Amino acid sequence: MEGSLQTSIHMCHENGQWMSQLPEKLWDIPLYNLALPGSHDTMTYCLDKNSAVSGNECKLVKFLSKCIPCIVHPVIMKWSTTQVLTVTEQLEAGVRYLDFRIARKPNDPSMSLYFVHMVYTTVTVEDILWEVLRWLETHPQEIVILACRNFDGLTKKLHCRLIAWINEIFQCKLCPRNVVPTLRTMWQHGHQVIVSYEEDVEVEEHCELWPAIPYWWGNKTATRSLIRFLEHMKRMGRPEKFFVAGINLTENLRYILQHPFGSLKKMTLQSLPCLKIWIKQQYPGPQKECINIIAGDFIGNDDFVKDVIELNTKINPSLPCQRKGAGTSSI
Repeated sequence: MEGSLQTSIHMCHENGQWMSQLPEKLWDIPLYNLALPGSHDTMTYCLDKNSAVSGNECKLVKFLSKCIPCIVHPVIMKWSTTQVLTVTEQLEAGVRYLDFRIARKPNDPSMSLYFVHMVYTTVTVEDILWEVLRWLETHPQEIVILACRNFDGLTKKLHCRLIAWINEIFQCKLCPRNVVPTLRTMWQHGHQVIVSYEEDVEVEEHCELWPAIPYWWGNKTATRSLIRFLEHMKRMGRPEKFFVAGINLTENLRYILQHPFGSLKKMTLQSLPCLKIWIKQQYPGPQKECINIIAGDFIGNDDFVKDVIELNTKINPSLPCQRKGAGTSSI
């Protein structure tokens, strides 16, 4: 399995410049009408195995992690790790939507912010923002969406600090929300970063922040149930601008107890063949049943990124409609 993952990582490097290689006929289409690959819970590759359980978790999990940490912590790590590639490797693989769950550690006297998914990361938010900038500077025609979410434990002061970091680090690369984000427009103005921010008050005060991007989260343990959920959401109609179709499965306590030797990685890998078929049936565009961002776990596996990027070959700007919604009867 590790060998196949390394092969997949190597093959993904060809996607590092995929936006700059799109045909000119797509340069004037808003990014929310293109197909963009994303990673769900981007930063879980560096979760701290010695970290306390996050403040958002239920009292039972926090109690058990204190009483029997040698049992509970390995289980938490198995089911909370959703990525193995670093943020730079994900960007180089072609991912253009990063899912940043940001939090402050309880009782931390510093002003540092971390990422969180049940437990906290070893790296800080500021360090990762600088890492993203370094990658962008060597890929001047690539555009990245940073979805800042969660904000567990953040005060108004910490929000101000985070937004100051974002402005200081990305400066003129930030695309203001009054811009229609086409490739041509963003290239002309040197914009490379769209920051969505899941805190309405802060968005209203800062023109460089975009509203929270809706995420279609199925909360399903079974692949077919997840696909039925996504198809239901498509029939309801896509949002007007950016949105995410999450192809990530979600464990629950019952599932974990039924699979004592399982992990989120095993759960995900088993679902990929079926999800691959669903992805290939999708169409990007503004129509009701079209998709935009597709985000998944363990994005280095099974040509996920490549399959999402290739959906853009279905777009024909001279035609107002692509094929109307794809069925899933074969899945």
